[in-house]
Amino acid sequence: MADSKEHETVHAVAEQDVIQSASAGGVLVAEGSGKTAELDGATTKTVHNAELFAALQESPIERWSSSSIKLYYYIFVAFCCSCANGYDGSLLGSILAMPHFQDVFHVGASGQQVSIITSLYSVGSIVTTPVAALVSDRFGRRIGMTTGALAIIIGAVIAASSHAKAQLIVGRFILGCGIQYMTVAAPAYSIEISPPHWRGRATGFYNCGWFGGSIPAALITYGCQYINSTWSWRLPLILQCFTCLIVLGSVYFIPESPRHLMSKGRFDEAVAFLTKYHGNGNPNSRLVLLEIEEIKENLRQEEIDKASAWWDYRPFFTHVGRWRGAQAIMMGIFGQFAGNGLGYFNVAIYELIGITSSSQQLGYQILYSVLGAIGALTAVSLTDRMPRRPVLIYGTAVITVILAINAGLTNAIAINQAANNGVITNIGYARGALAFYFLFQVFYSFAYTPLQGVLPAEALSTPLRAKGLALYGFMTGLFGFINQYAGPIALANIQYKYIYIFVGWDVIVTLLWYLFLVESQGRTLEEMDWVYEQPNPVKASLKVDKVILQADGTVTEKIVA
Repeated sequence: MADSKEHETVHAVAEQDVIQSASAGGVLVAEGSGKTAELDGATTKTVHNAELFAALQESPIERWSSSSIKLYYYIFVAFCCSCANGYDGSLLGSILAMPHFQDVFHVGASGQQVSIITSLYSVGSIVTTPVAALVSDRFGRRIGMTTGALAIIIGAVIAASSHAKAQLIVGRFILGCGIQYMTVAAPAYSIEISPPHWRGRATGFYNCGWFGGSIPAALITYGCQYINSTWSWRLPLILQCFTCLIVLGSVYFIPESPRHLMSKGRFDEAVAFLTKYHGNGNPNSRLVLLEIEEIKENLRQEEIDKASAWWDYRPFFTHVGRWRGAQAIMMGIFGQFAGNGLGYFNVAIYELIGITSSSQQLGYQILYSVLGAIGALTAVSLTDRMPRRPVLIYGTAVITVILAINAGLTNAIAINQAANNGVITNIGYARGALAFYFLFQVFYSFAYTPLQGVLPAEALSTPLRAKGLALYGFMTGLFGFINQYAGPIALANIQYKYIYIFVGWDVIVTLLWYLFLVESQGRTLEEMDWVYEQPNPVKASLKVDKVILQADGTVTEKIVA
């Protein structure tokens, strides 16, 4: 869809079909400059993509067919990649509260030593960025996931067997390297194998793997606190390998993504995949034919970039590339730096509001992860119907208000402590601060967690996807490093005032989402080409089509305004 004229082309019905429909009892209706045929009982539908809507009406996919069930399993393998990342996010915040961990490493709950241990994970992710894109692009999404799983297993074994901080740091660094391979390959795989109308839920489910890892990590560390030896923290560290073993055991039994296959000239394999999983076994399915044509056109338009060197990121400096790259970069920064990074240091946060028992802290860690999962899974169930712009704009505004209230209550706790020799006498302040901290987790997870996987992958075309996701991973790692390195030091020095930084920042983020976020819900990945080629992609992305949906479920015409 190289220009607006082509975008307006109606493929839903030939002119003679309209005449036949009208002669059979339909009523001709004129709207704007176009004519439509409307039968009795027909309705007018507003959709983002008339051709896709018509294809889905004529080629419905059975949700519980054997091929669909297999497709769910393939998405589950990608989900396991995200679980490994989420496991780590909850893990370190929990084992910092364990006496046996502190007896070995003596790092405390905040400060520079904690910063180094936590942040080396992000450093590993950052330095691996270009290589991860190369592996995923050249050798396929499956090889990328395999490489990441092997690196995580090696890193987990090194960290779990540590007797010195240096060994623990090396293990954390290797873990970060492995996560980056998965961050590039797994979401690309998930989005490329999904039918267009399942894309949001499939990729959103992938990113909810964060909670598929963080909740078990919180539960495991809560149980392991009762082990009276260093195994109380070694066992949770080694169990980080579990989902990686599932990936390794499955990856060679799952097919490669059709978009990657077609980009490598393996056309027949790509068509066979689309026919089986998107077309109910029918190679002439309207949805299959639409996807094949759009993927081919997309690859033709991006031929120059596809042939570029792995280190060549110049395509991101064109008009289209800047806008596509901006979506990935914004999500990489805003998704990591919205205040959610405080979760790495929940032990220090709990201490600020008067919760000092390690058992209580670990229990609240479980609740924190569960509430996040509720928010994220609720959003996943709605992702294919929810526009991206309102969710991120209004969602960020809401979490800004929640963080501000939390910061105000934490400030009141500090004043109360100072007036009573370090003792909190107003328990209501502490309960309120804790409640709003948990509310932040619910609303952040609803607005961001599914879309962190969906938005960057939707914004990037097939030849740009691996490099773009690597760029996204780089920004995620960079701002994760800032969170993990600066967070413990800031909490040690300015304590609750650190939260105010995120309040002010989130106000700016809300405005930037409004100005630059391109809507991608309801369109095929390839149709987004037309959107990004327009002078103002934000405005173009808000354009909608109107179609005539007949009583029998067929789409007979697109209304041309």
